[in-house]
Amino acid sequence: MGTRIEQDPLGELEVPDDALYGIQTVRALHNFAISGLAPLEPFVVAQVWIKKAAAITHRRTGRLDARRADAIIAAADEVLAGRHREHFVVDPYQAGAGTSHNMNVNEVLANRANELLGSARGTYTPVHPNDHVNMAQSTNDTIPTNIRLAVLRELPRLLEQLASLEAALGERAAAFDHIVKAGRTHLQDAMPIRLGQEFTAYAGTIARCRRRVIEAADYLNDLGIGGSAVGTGVTVEPAYPPLMVEILQQISGIASLRVGGDRMQLMQSMGDVAAFSAALRGLAVDLSKIASDLRLMASGPRTGLDEIMLPAVQPGSSMMPGKINPSIPEMVNQVCYQVVGCDVTVAMAAEHGQLELNVMMPVIAHNVLWSLRILTNAVASLTERCVRGIEANEAMCAYWVERSAALATALMPQIGYAAAAELSKRSVREGVLIRELVTREHLLPEGDVEAVLDLRRLTEIGVPAGKHGSVAGG
Repeated sequence: MGTRIEQDPLGELEVPDDALYGIQTVRALHNFAISGLAPLEPFVVAQVWIKKAAAITHRRTGRLDARRADAIIAAADEVLAGRHREHFVVDPYQAGAGTSHNMNVNEVLANRANELLGSARGTYTPVHPNDHVNMAQSTNDTIPTNIRLAVLRELPRLLEQLASLEAALGERAAAFDHIVKAGRTHLQDAMPIRLGQEFTAYAGTIARCRRRVIEAADYLNDLGIGGSAVGTGVTVEPAYPPLMVEILQQISGIASLRVGGDRMQLMQSMGDVAAFSAALRGLAVDLSKIASDLRLMASGPRTGLDEIMLPAVQPGSSMMPGKINPSIPEMVNQVCYQVVGCDVTVAMAAEHGQLELNVMMPVIAHNVLWSLRILTNAVASLTERCVRGIEANEAMCAYWVERSAALATALMPQIGYAAAAELSKRSVREGVLIRELVTREHLLPEGDVEAVLDLRRLTEIGVPAGKHGSVAGG
């Protein structure tokens, strides 16, 4: 493989002949060989959207001649169609603000535009990466805009998967509504609950998380493009910001994009992105709790709760034959822990902006987009490979609920708290069901035992009472 020599203000470097990128990208490859990771695809696409929109805008205002603008637009369209992706190579851990990523994109589009116009790679004529591809732009306004666009591009799939999970949990809730099981608080016996009620609550939790994510994402529609170096818009035509937003709406398909009211504020603060990341963290916390509940209810099958059966997706042990583990919920837990860690990184990086710019934007972008990707895929897997196939073990649910010492609570209106507490302790100490003790000790009028200890009735609001009681359950 041959090389070509390119020059920048720091001197000369060899660039691979077949590279669409140039000298500034090569310097980044030398300086930032950190993770071995390429930039995430949404981070590339959003930056190319911005470059294409800028070329269209400047062609419309007459600031950039049509020949150069059309070549940049054509090069951008090739990238957006999936070509040349191997030339976007800057490590996520790079120089502050994302200058290296911005220049990587500028160089790739400039070199490809020049090829389309008949020039060789590395000549940067007639299209120059800074003068033409980056016209009226700065890393400082394009990268914040990129992050917002990239998140909004990826968000619909997460919302779709959350809606599917909510629906699947709701379907299981309906199927399980007749099954009464032991409730548990502090992992100890509590009053009965229906398995369907538990799953209805899970569906409601996902619905609330989805709404919070949508609300947080709305702030990301405000774009500070046109702020240039420090938010003041120096070197930018007044028509540029609104035209850019209009064209970005068309290119991206995101109709909700808005012209930011204060471009300086949108450059200084990563608060909107941090708030969105926090909403993802909230989702991860709730989602992990649900996954852990599924693991707990499926524990066993002979030495655990065994109240539900999860779909068997793969063997659970390399040594113990027949062992099946809750593999999908375990994966979801791990994803959620990673998302929480990503949010910590985003929060710390968002706090560490100084004055007119947050230089930690590359790590913010990587972590929030990574969280979006893995959460989306984890939710899809949980829905399709776990929740839809969950079955209830009705016999075990009935077994455990009858043995719950907390059933003594239903007797409080008739015998009082102290007597009910003693009954609960005797049930555990003697290994006798609450129902049997009440009958044996004649603690209720004849015929009231079944009414007071009607398990289904105990899962609804009301005061337990038999036919001789003064208050009827609702």
